Amino acid sequence: MNRKKSISLSLFFAPNSLRVQLLSRSLLILAVLLVLIGLFQYVFMREFIYRNKAASLQSQIMSIPRFAWEQAGPGRLGNGNMRPPRIFIPETKLAFIDARGNFTVLSSGPDGSDPPRLEMVEYLDVLKKGPGLQYKVIDGAGEDEQLLVLQPVPSAPGEMLGVVQVSTSTVPLKELLFRQLLIFLLLSLIAMFFGLLAFLPVLNRTLVPLINMVDTAEQIDAGNLARRFPTRQGQMEIDRLAESFNGMLERLEASFKAEKETQEQMRRFIADASHELRTPLTSIHGFLEVLLRGAANQPDQLQKALKSMHSESARLNKLVHDLLLLAKLDRTPHMELKEGLLDTVVRDMEPQLRILAGNRKLDLCLEPNMKCKFDTDKMKQVILNLFHNAVQHTDPEKGHIKISLCSQNGGVQLSVQDNGQGISDTHLPHVFDRFYRVDSSRTRRHGGAGLGLSIAKSIIEAHGGTIGVSSREGEGCTFYVWLPR
Repeated sequence: MNRKKSISLSLFFAPNSLRVQLLSRSLLILAVLLVLIGLFQYVFMREFIYRNKAASLQSQIMSIPRFAWEQAGPGRLGNGNMRPPRIFIPETKLAFIDARGNFTVLSSGPDGSDPPRLEMVEYLDVLKKGPGLQYKVIDGAGEDEQLLVLQPVPSAPGEMLGVVQVSTSTVPLKELLFRQLLIFLLLSLIAMFFGLLAFLPVLNRTLVPLINMVDTAEQIDAGNLARRFPTRQGQMEIDRLAESFNGMLERLEASFKAEKETQEQMRRFIADASHELRTPLTSIHGFLEVLLRGAANQPDQLQKALKSMHSESARLNKLVHDLLLLAKLDRTPHMELKEGLLDTVVRDMEPQLRILAGNRKLDLCLEPNMKCKFDTDKMKQVILNLFHNAVQHTDPEKGHIKISLCSQNGGVQLSVQDNGQGISDTHLPHVFDRFYRVDSSRTRRHGGAGLGLSIAKSIIEAHGGTIGVSSREGEGCTFYVWLPR
């Protein structure tokens, strides 16, 4: 348990972990957004603080009476009878520039430095613009950055007395701006920290479906092919992926199962074919040994041995022929079909069927003009195989076989019915399997190897039709063949 926990923790903090990548990239995006917000805040806050300060200085200038500025001109101050007006604005440098461009310092800074002086053109532009908030930021020569507020003073309607210049250092403003940025940075870090704490559970919950899929994939990789990916986890993309994987696993499992069944059928096929081939060869070999030991000089034993060997060789030849036919049908199941009348084919076979039936009763119930597409030779073989099967499983004297042909479900249905012992429910699903025999001893006595029905099934499927059987034990059975028109 501790080992599993340590592994999960190591995976949690692994650099290539999806959880770590999502978390780090989300934090990176959030950090970039906060930096951009901080930059925009700095620019807008700087403009807001400078403008607010300039408006405050302007309001202070405008609160001073106009006659005070009239006495501040250089001609007035030059008169010995006049004293310069006492105009003082804290932490500022104050100057007055008249309409002729004369620059008069009204107050200096705390360190005794004079106010900065602009070009005369700039003062004239201020006079032309008239009343309104006008300010600018300049770098003082050897001094701190200065905020200059320029306020024109009117003397009479349409005339300007001059320009009042108020300058103050921007250091306090920058300190205020820096404090605001520090507060924003601290709040951003706190927000990122609490956002991280809140995002981790959300991220873990979001990744639960993906983690479930990883766990399921590991179980499947360990050999549990019956395991399926969980669906309906609340995430559409993950659910669709799980459904696709489940469909693929079902197809793989079906493929593995079919391959296993095919291998098992092949194993049984090889074993049964070997056994069926060995039986006549063993009989022929035994008769040859008897002949070699002297039976060849005795006419009766020689005749009997030759007949037995001929019978076994015929049986061997039929078995090989059936095996080759099945192999051909497996390799090339498609046939060249031609339109014809199936009832005519059955009528043409009636003499042969009555000879095979012997003393058994044979009834033909055929509807006329049963037109469909089929291969004549192959359909004759199907009818003979089904009829031969009915002959084998009915009494030679009391047996009754009925062949019917009628229209059914847009096609033609052929049925072969007998009154034999029937087939039990246990054997019924396997009657079309190769080498399968309900009664092995009886089938062997009649020379069958359990391939006739398999051949019939392969031929009918190659025609695009179906074949089936219904039976009740002790009441006989009926084989149905359906062919499309």
